[in-house]
Amino acid sequence: MGTNNQFRSVIQWEDPRSNELFLKFTEKGDEIKNASKLILQEGQGCILTYEGKVVAVFSEAGMYDLKSDNKPFLTSIRKFSKLQDGSEHIMGIWFYRKADILNMRWGTRVPIAYTDPTYTFPILLSAFGNYSIKITEPRNFFENVVAGKEYFGHAELKEIFLSRITQNITDYLANAKFSYVDIDSNLNNIATEVRSKTEDVFNDLGFEVLDYRIEGTQFDKETLDRIAKISDVQAEVLAAKIAGINYTEHQQLQAMRDAANNEGGGAGILMGMNAGMGAGAMMNQGTQQQQAPQQAAPQVESPMDKLKKLKELFDMELINEEEFALKKKEILDSM
Repeated sequence: MGTNNQFRSVIQWEDPRSNELFLKFTEKGDEIKNASKLILQEGQGCILTYEGKVVAVFSEAGMYDLKSDNKPFLTSIRKFSKLQDGSEHIMGIWFYRKADILNMRWGTRVPIAYTDPTYTFPILLSAFGNYSIKITEPRNFFENVVAGKEYFGHAELKEIFLSRITQNITDYLANAKFSYVDIDSNLNNIATEVRSKTEDVFNDLGFEVLDYRIEGTQFDKETLDRIAKISDVQAEVLAAKIAGINYTEHQQLQAMRDAANNEGGGAGILMGMNAGMGAGAMMNQGTQQQQAPQQAAPQVESPMDKLKKLKELFDMELINEEEFALKKKEILDSM
């Protein structure tokens, strides 16, 4: 910023970069005294200090004659620059960014722990997104945060906000307790609530929140594994319904199929059938209790029903003739 010409005619913020928020004009005091023009581009402002104190804030774009008294701010420049003879560091000029500050990133620094209200197991949730802001009180922020630093940029600003807003976001999500199945459909609502709960932090530092977005969420691996298991069971229940059988019957068929793939052969199939019946009964127990609390205990399967199922296994070639005959004799002997 500036040239090596000691008797420059213009003070301006040359080639501002998007990550620069406050930047001090660092040329020698003699150049400030001898300058005749101050230029502010659209989206720029200027802060004047004298002996470390803010004496003026200038926020209108344009070219101004430092040798006239057409603006109070310029009058201040003339007055204080005249007092500067013999010293190069009494007066300071900081340019600041008035334009919108876009796409500032945020994210929860540690996962948020709570109990899923639907599945009732503990989960860890992380969230991330971006926000856009605009400085509305440059003097307040300059005096309380910048504090005379020659450069203040995006990285410094982001760190300040993250240290102040992350706890608000964490508290809200922990108390809201969104279920895994509800989180994605509520991202807009979550963003609205988080913005309202963090807006005071931005306002207190002299900024207006223009936009606040949640780009996504992420659950810990243990939560994803639990959800995957639940999804598998739900898919099996749906498949059984489509096939026209209940979940118990589906478990029986699954057990028989698994047993058929083992070295146990037909004996393994029969054991798998009994295991499937037991597993299905456990899975259906809660539903049966809700649907018919007073329902009597299920009837014991008759020998005829057992023989029919045994014949179906034989016809499907899931057991051989010897196994069929052996199991048939056991059923007949039990009559």
